[in-house]
Amino acid sequence: MIQFLFKGILRDKSRSLLPVIIISIGVFLTIFMSGWMKGIFTDMIDLNAKFTTGHVKVMTQAYAENEKQLPNDLALMDANKWLSILQKENPEMEWVQRIHFGGLLDVPDSNGETRAQGPAIGKAIDLLSPNSHEANRMNITKSLVKGSLPSKNGQALISNEFAERFGVNVGDDITLFGSTMHGSMTFQTFKVSGTLNFGMSALDRGAIIIDISDAQQALDMLDVTSEILGYFNGDYNDNQAELIKTNFNNKYTKADDEYSPQMYKLTDQGGLKEMLMQAENMTSIMVFIFIVAMSIVLWNTGLLGGLRRYSEYGVRLALGEEKSHIYKTIIYEAIIIGSIGSIVGTIFGLSACFYLQENGIDFSDLMKNVDMMMPPVYRAIVTPDLFYIGFIPGLFAMTLGNALAGYSIYKRKTATLFKELEV
Repeated sequence: MIQFLFKGILRDKSRSLLPVIIISIGVFLTIFMSGWMKGIFTDMIDLNAKFTTGHVKVMTQAYAENEKQLPNDLALMDANKWLSILQKENPEMEWVQRIHFGGLLDVPDSNGETRAQGPAIGKAIDLLSPNSHEANRMNITKSLVKGSLPSKNGQALISNEFAERFGVNVGDDITLFGSTMHGSMTFQTFKVSGTLNFGMSALDRGAIIIDISDAQQALDMLDVTSEILGYFNGDYNDNQAELIKTNFNNKYTKADDEYSPQMYKLTDQGGLKEMLMQAENMTSIMVFIFIVAMSIVLWNTGLLGGLRRYSEYGVRLALGEEKSHIYKTIIYEAIIIGSIGSIVGTIFGLSACFYLQENGIDFSDLMKNVDMMMPPVYRAIVTPDLFYIGFIPGLFAMTLGNALAGYSIYKRKTATLFKELEV
């Protein structure tokens, strides 16, 4: 019977073409929007993990409470000891130290007098160790506009926008005005080895990146760090991060000591937990909306098709075919048509997601005045669920629409069939 129905669908385009087109469009939009929204949220979370949160982060309790103020006077002491402990207890992860600081960048003239000044956000990472992955993790190599990475102590990278605004060239000296962790003033001169363009206005307006050993020296933070970040070798795993966090905090965090270290996982920071939940719920909401919308459209389509096939149903009933059997064939037809439309929509939806995964859409021109740390290029992401998620609205909506429309068969009265056939 399935083969008979399939041939009928292929031969009678008037009852299958419009539903297939509607389902294909709905499934395409479901898959495309799901893949793109997941890609946007994944990129934002990944960007924040690389630049700010890590997959897990260790700070003192006092520093965590005032983290936005960059309170290096509350930083983690005995940094190398804690780094060794973390590496020993969790060798499957990569652990790195970072120091965050702010200050003024002073640009001198040929006489050594101040020619220009501008505020800057400072970040100290491990740039000089041979096995460090920090430069690649923060995409510094690809973000270079001029010059090269620091190759020795005393060199720094600054934002290209800052360099162009104040006429700073590679090889020029700049002086960092800031404060040490003990509150005294510090003046440290660096040679510009290169300029960067991150594509994020929060960093491009004024940023300086130096090696962490230079920052510890300049800020009087020997064997002290703002935070220690941990990264999994692959993607972020929330369950594993929770386990590592719980074990560490139970062992080393002391409620009565605000300077004791405390570990936070990625979803504990910056509202990223809500962002992840929003990304997961977005697909369910879109699927529900498309199911409702397509069911209404397909219901109307089924009603129109039922009116056109009114005589056909009458003949079949007059020949003795049971109403339940006719109703079943309508449902089977809906499943076949829904499957065809879902397959077509899935192919086009996955193709669009694959394309955006590789190329993305550049929104950097629209984000020049955005202070949030957001990626300039938004990409889709192809996940295993995209291969089947489109069949949920495709099959369900078509089946529901035809089930509602086909119910009119049971309202037919056999006594009126011959009168209808005569007409």
